[in-house]
Amino acid sequence: MDPRWVAVIASSVIAFALKFSGNVVPARYLEQPKIKSITSLVPIVMLAALVIVQTFATGQQLDFDARIAGLIFAIILLLFKAPFIVVVIGAATIASLLRYFGLVN
Repeated sequence: MDPRWVAVIASSVIAFALKFSGNVVPARYLEQPKIKSITSLVPIVMLAALVIVQTFATGQQLDFDARIAGLIFAIILLLFKAPFIVVVIGAATIASLLRYFGLVN
């Protein structure tokens, strides 16, 4: 069997086991303050990792292009407490304008 399929199947089994264990673990364990603090941070860390990978990577290579300018603009808008939809549209607009005018790839 191709090693890639082994990796896909193994990661699928691990993901299923993790989801299943979340339903099986008694609530008293999940209500502990230490566990609650960790689980409340997991979505933030996962979203940050996704943003970084999608911003700086193209396939297996690092790529520095208009997405970085969009991310910087999004961070600035977030510092000014702009609504999420404004952040997304603003970042996309900046990136697309930079690409349209040929200032970056």
